[in-house]
Amino acid sequence: MVTININNKELQVEDGTTILDAAKLLNIKIPTLCHLNLHDTKMVNQAATCRVCMVEIEGRRNLAPSCATPVANGMVIKTNSRRAIKARRTVVELLLSDHPKDCLVCEKNTDCELQQIAADLEVREIAYKGAKSTYPIDDTSHSIIRNMDKCILCRRCETMCNKVQTVNVLSAVDRGFETVISPAFNLPMNETSCTFCGQCVAVCPTAALTEVNNIPKVWRALNNEKKVVIVQTAPAIRAALGEEFGYAPGTNVTGKMVASLRALGFDKVFDTDFAADLTIMEEASEFVHRLQHGGKLPILTSCCPGWVKFFEHQFPDLLDIPSTCKSPHEMFGAIAKTYLAEKMGVKPENMIVVSIMPCLAKKYEAARPELSHDGLQDVDIVITTRELAKMCKEAGIDFQSLEDEDFDKTMGESTGASVIFGTTGGVIEAALRTAYEWLTNETLENVEFTALRGMTGIKEATVPINGLEVKIAVAHGLGNARTLLENIRAGKAEYHAIEIMACPGGCIGGGGQPYLKGDIDILNKRAEAIYGEDRGKTLRKSHENPEIKKLYEEFLGEPYGEKAHELLHTHYKKRQKM
Repeated sequence: MVTININNKELQVEDGTTILDAAKLLNIKIPTLCHLNLHDTKMVNQAATCRVCMVEIEGRRNLAPSCATPVANGMVIKTNSRRAIKARRTVVELLLSDHPKDCLVCEKNTDCELQQIAADLEVREIAYKGAKSTYPIDDTSHSIIRNMDKCILCRRCETMCNKVQTVNVLSAVDRGFETVISPAFNLPMNETSCTFCGQCVAVCPTAALTEVNNIPKVWRALNNEKKVVIVQTAPAIRAALGEEFGYAPGTNVTGKMVASLRALGFDKVFDTDFAADLTIMEEASEFVHRLQHGGKLPILTSCCPGWVKFFEHQFPDLLDIPSTCKSPHEMFGAIAKTYLAEKMGVKPENMIVVSIMPCLAKKYEAARPELSHDGLQDVDIVITTRELAKMCKEAGIDFQSLEDEDFDKTMGESTGASVIFGTTGGVIEAALRTAYEWLTNETLENVEFTALRGMTGIKEATVPINGLEVKIAVAHGLGNARTLLENIRAGKAEYHAIEIMACPGGCIGGGGQPYLKGDIDILNKRAEAIYGEDRGKTLRKSHENPEIKKLYEEFLGEPYGEKAHELLHTHYKKRQKM
């Protein structure tokens, strides 16, 4: 421990602590733009490139960046000296001098960290004039838009893409004033190995990286009287949407979410949890089939499109081990445009399926040509949690005053197993609840596999089933996925089943969720909301869902059968590694 003095307050902290972290212990706010804790306390964006967090240290001639300067015993620090504040203002004014002035119509207006710091520092005019960086906007993908005119070179996206996700698409190109964060050779995003997980968007402090805005498509669909527009919501949405309307993180707003969607004008409002139960019927069947018939193991869950694209680029030699099941919202779309359309008396071509997802990769996924049937895409439009909140605000909906409503029936029943899809470990836990009973013909009394829960990057568990020690692994974040798969490839680890989610925390930390802004404890609160809904369900195993049973009896036949394969399963392909 060392003793330091910050703004005339003495404090003891561990040696090696940064000035920024020490100041937080005294509730002293030092503005930052490039600094960010990235889900794991060992992984921090600490490039000190923005120079907004400068402080004065007694005895030193130069100011120091607090985010990257460790404390020393006896250090006397001033965070609010005239010199430090003037330096911060100058840096922000210089950043603004090379920044577009379209704040009122900017995608990140009121969510922009540069905008907020400029307001906090009372920067009311641009003091510096001169050349500005200009780059073409990259809107080639279905998921992410790059507008480098708004980039402040904080390097957060670079750290997230390269160190956390290990996708290695974004890096600094050129030098000096010409420096830009870009894929190699300035390739457009749709020609790279980008997985469209959206974690770069989630950490970008400005609007240099944003999601493709599909809100206009949804409004056009809702205003088209010739179309029947149905909507489905992923399990992670209910645990995060409330944050956009003033609720505390971890507040479950399922009923108000359903009411808001009806108020927006959707003809039917469904829960993707129904399709998550359907996914378990197919995925657990596939797992049991592989176990009993000497199939390829481990089986990898394939619900996450970001993860799917990652292994297509990075591990094409392992393409035969992921489950062939489509993701839940794609299964829902396939069933909606066949089974549900027939029940409603609607032609499939006159039905529009809208998915509300926590994930930017779902936008890309919905456009994959193999996720279609009879010439129609399973899902037509995908919007994120943030986009749904914007639609509600645009329509003037008073979210907090809404009376709770229930999902529409026919495809509205779901179990606790389906809702835990929203957090890391949930998919494999749900699959185990069903696979265990199918393999043993016994009732599973304790359905909670707690060893598979939590924010540890890679989790392992062994589940005894019929005398077989079934080895399970769970990874969230693509960097952890890489570690896990490299161990499997090298023969250092053997498992029967693996769940991988691209985003830290799973879907609750998806790239389309409300911005965390460094507060990673929010992920734990969202996860608890998910587990709370699971515990509150009467039915907690997917194969117990009566509407799922009815679907198989009336339409699909047997799980993992011919009809199910036609509509609910897909294939993957090798992609170039850039």
